Amino acid sequence: MSLIDIKNLTFSYETSFENIFEDVSFQIDTDWKLGFIGRNGRGKTTLLNLLLGKYDYRGKISASVTFDYFPFEVEDKSHTTIDIIDSINNSYEVWELNRELSLLDVDQDVLYRPFETLSNGEQTKVLLAALFLKEQNFLLLDEPTNHLDEEGKETIAEYLKKKKGFILVSHDRDFLDKIIDHVLSVNKTNIDIIRGNFSDWNQKKEREDNFETAENEKLKKDINRLKQAAKRTSSWSEKTEESKFGTKGVDRGFLGHKSAKMMKKSKSIEARQNKAIEEKSGLLKNIETAENLKLHPMVYPKGSLVDVSDLSIFYGDKILFEGVDFSVRNGDRAVIKGKNGSGKSSLIKLLAGEEIPHMGFIKTGSGLTISYVPQDASFLSGTLNSFAEDRGINETLFKSILRKLDFDRGQFDKRIDEYSEGQKKKVLLAGSLCESAHLYIWDEPLNFIDVISRIQIEELILNYNPTLIYVEHDSAFNRKIATKIINL
Repeated sequence: MSLIDIKNLTFSYETSFENIFEDVSFQIDTDWKLGFIGRNGRGKTTLLNLLLGKYDYRGKISASVTFDYFPFEVEDKSHTTIDIIDSINNSYEVWELNRELSLLDVDQDVLYRPFETLSNGEQTKVLLAALFLKEQNFLLLDEPTNHLDEEGKETIAEYLKKKKGFILVSHDRDFLDKIIDHVLSVNKTNIDIIRGNFSDWNQKKEREDNFETAENEKLKKDINRLKQAAKRTSSWSEKTEESKFGTKGVDRGFLGHKSAKMMKKSKSIEARQNKAIEEKSGLLKNIETAENLKLHPMVYPKGSLVDVSDLSIFYGDKILFEGVDFSVRNGDRAVIKGKNGSGKSSLIKLLAGEEIPHMGFIKTGSGLTISYVPQDASFLSGTLNSFAEDRGINETLFKSILRKLDFDRGQFDKRIDEYSEGQKKKVLLAGSLCESAHLYIWDEPLNFIDVISRIQIEELILNYNPTLIYVEHDSAFNRKIATKIINL
């Protein structure tokens, strides 16, 4: 057991006017399974990069371990998998590697195939095995389950439960609860560490927020009282000063001395009152605002919105799936499920109107209006203004939704390609929420999106009941939202 000690850490990007971290101090035990949570744009990936030594900073980071980052970047994926493992770690025993692959449910024959031929899930598992075999390292796992199906996530969850010595960035509540024993949270004004899993942290956070909300009501009354007192004090000193003028038969020198003395006293009282107001106003520092989102879905006048029968989709010479039948009617919330590579995204794209090789029958209702959120947000560039203009949505409404999703106004002036992955996905979601549609088609809408925003989106869907076809691997979200399952 050893400690990672962070003292007085202060950091900001050269292009930023504000510090991402300011005088932050905390300690991490290298035996912990540490979940790292916080809203998008709060600096989670930045902190990981600081631990990796990628940026200059003020303060001190000391550790007796070596930090390794996942996802590990493989430069040439045409090499065999075993060669790539050796390039990451060449100090393992063969039996150790076989044990790790067995725990991850990976066949050993992948070792002698080109890495690029492995599925996303297989690549993730192989890289995790290689990194965990390294000695004296501490892993920084940055959303390792993105794009993995539920079966793959379950396998990795069971694997990580048997490990220790890592920081796990994830927004999947069920996944975190299965694995972690401590939580590191980046709050609005500080960084906090507690013992327990995500549910423990969430319960503690709710208690703290409820307490601060109750205190807020008391503070509002105190602040109003202090402001009224400050106003009376200011008026009192002004009247005393005015009494020096226009009064006959009085000693103006005496009044001037009295006025100055009272003015000084009143200014001192007023300063104390203003300081008290400022202190009380600053007490509410960590409440996470999660305002209700709104949606204006349209009801399709009659019949099914989508009818599919005997559908097969192809990728090159490969059949991704065949013989699929389903229909979607008003109010259905249909989740598409299947293993990685089974054709979920291809089906989503086909339903959204893209040209995808297929056979079978697919019919969408006449005059159907669709709002589509793709899986990949990397194509986004330019400004929020240009995004709203290109999409034909109301810019004011669009930015109002982003504000509710925890966008600071200062971020509105940045280019979208400078945003974090979670912020980019929020841009796509906010664009969709601005659109009135009969059918919303979302491909992995929660990728990189923070937990609080996920809960906001859950509540939005349950409140407004849009007709929805989507792909998502967050099991907690699916339990609450899905009314129909399309199995591939």
